Amino acid sequence: MNFEYFISRRIRSKKGDSFSRPIIRVSIAGISLGLAVMLISVAILQGFQKQVRDKVAGFGAHIQVTAFDSNNSFEPSPIHLQDVSVDEISNIPGVAGVYPFCLKAGIIKTEEEIHGVVLKGVDTSYNWSFFSEKLVSGHLPDLSRDTPSEDLLISSGIARLLGFSPGDDLRMYFIIDNAARGRKFKISGIYDTGLGEFDEMYVFGDSRHIQRLNQWDSAMVSGVEVRLNHFSDIGKISDQIYNTVSFKLNTQTIKQLYPQIFDWIEIQDINVFIILILMALVSGITVISTLLILILEHTRDIGLLKALGAETGSIRKIFIYATGYIAGYGLLWGNTAALGLIFIQHKTNFIPLPEESYFVSSVPVTIGLPEILLVNLATLAVCVLLMLIPSLVIRYIVPVKALRFE
Repeated sequence: MNFEYFISRRIRSKKGDSFSRPIIRVSIAGISLGLAVMLISVAILQGFQKQVRDKVAGFGAHIQVTAFDSNNSFEPSPIHLQDVSVDEISNIPGVAGVYPFCLKAGIIKTEEEIHGVVLKGVDTSYNWSFFSEKLVSGHLPDLSRDTPSEDLLISSGIARLLGFSPGDDLRMYFIIDNAARGRKFKISGIYDTGLGEFDEMYVFGDSRHIQRLNQWDSAMVSGVEVRLNHFSDIGKISDQIYNTVSFKLNTQTIKQLYPQIFDWIEIQDINVFIILILMALVSGITVISTLLILILEHTRDIGLLKALGAETGSIRKIFIYATGYIAGYGLLWGNTAALGLIFIQHKTNFIPLPEESYFVSSVPVTIGLPEILLVNLATLAVCVLLMLIPSLVIRYIVPVKALRFE
């Protein structure tokens, strides 16, 4: 048996009135707590970023193709689908779908209230999967009829403000050539995404209404949305689409369309990075303190081993093995606690959040195996590197003085 490992086992399992026994337990608890905080921080950051990205992309997709002009209103200049090359964009690897849309600003009027909104018109090809998950009541608009559908999907915020329920009639007014023109709709369903800025603005219906109001033909739209399989491909595919469409058109990612939201998300990276550094240092300092206490408590043993001919490197290994055991147990309990809490939160959402401030109703958590391994390896590396510092003290212990040490 490796004698360094054998002695290290005796050190860490020493019975009786050993001062280091409670210190070892505290060290294990400290490393466990530090690792748990790091894993939970990473899980919350990734979960939060994913949910907010998915919600914003649910309204405007990952990439939008619109007219290349300086019109920044809610009603962009129209484009022709022939200039978009829809089939060519659909064949780009990573593209999940291409969907034309029309936008028209309008006013919803009741007997007592009015509310400005943007009607987003879509056709039968539109992917409703995002809104089907966010549907509160009613059903999604049915756009399969030969005539423009009167079905309208509104948000729960608008429904509460104006007192609407599924099945109610709704009148919306549009300004065309300085004259108000009204359209009657029927509320098919009510959605709630938690993004108040978007929920209070957008209602969804048939694009043929907007095309008729603007006197467009069926191939003219406000723009085209492109949904991707993976958010990480957004920059690369945006460039490919830009090189595919007509020179009269422009492509914008949701990062460019809503920079304030994504800048806010990126700020969270800095906060989590600071937490990771602090927790890693806490774990490292805990290891240093424990190793120094072990060396101090076993100074006479170190002197005896040196007197018997043991090399300094071998004695150093004894204490590195002992602290390695402490770090290993700390990682084990830290992973167990953190992953257990993450799993429970993912399944039950027992920790709520104010949705109007954070865009989510509960703390979102998402973490994968690569992130778990990276945090564990980084913590272990910090502990191993820092435990080498106090182990250098062993070199300066003189056997004669050590054997007299009390």
